[in-house]
Amino acid sequence: MTSFSLVFKDQIPLNDHSVSIRFQVDSVMPLIAIAGQFVRLHMQQDDGFDTFRSYSIANIFPTEKAELAEIEIAMTWVEGGLATRKLSSMQPGDRLEASGPYGRFCLLPDHHQRYFLIATGTGVTPYRAMLNELKNRLEQGAEIYLVMGAQDAPGLLYEADFRAVEKAYDNFHYIPCLSRRMRDEPALNDRSGYVQKFLAELDFDADSDIAYLCGNPGMVDESFALLKDKGLPVTLIKREKYVSPPVKKK
Repeated sequence: MTSFSLVFKDQIPLNDHSVSIRFQVDSVMPLIAIAGQFVRLHMQQDDGFDTFRSYSIANIFPTEKAELAEIEIAMTWVEGGLATRKLSSMQPGDRLEASGPYGRFCLLPDHHQRYFLIATGTGVTPYRAMLNELKNRLEQGAEIYLVMGAQDAPGLLYEADFRAVEKAYDNFHYIPCLSRRMRDEPALNDRSGYVQKFLAELDFDADSDIAYLCGNPGMVDESFALLKDKGLPVTLIKREKYVSPPVKKK
């Protein structure tokens, strides 16, 4: 773990309520991370207490493990939220203290025959970071299903990146699960309903499959239970929930 400064570079809208934010890394020590890890952005509460918010690194890593000169994160604006107020007002050159990388939500060195990468919202960012390593595994014959849950099509963050991989590899399957509104013109593999509905239709094999879950805690918990019921051992179900730290009070 390293402490470092982040220098705000720019932000790019992903949809009406989510943005990609890019920072330059200013660190004495090299920031070396593994695709799938996260960083903590440190900030002060209104009462002066120090706190943090955690964000998965969204950069597409050149290799599974890489030194990063720049960090990209994806975040959803929350009205009145501490991070929203702090980050939405940043201008190019503004600085923010951070630490990391943290986390073990990374691809295991053991190669499996089928990967199920399951996400909602900004929980898809670790899989974007993994894209080049996923391509390596696709070229070695693995079959990969990226199951992305959102209320509607604008919520499918980084869809173009995953569609490009799907176009290049027959063994990569991008499965959008839209719970509230389908597209007027459905795209390939569009599904109606939550990701849990799609997973319930599948059979899993403990000898060949591994699943990763990231995003909304409700989705993660329900999908974890479903996958266990379908025969996947807990060692083959990797999960990461997106929750905020408790508020410190005087």
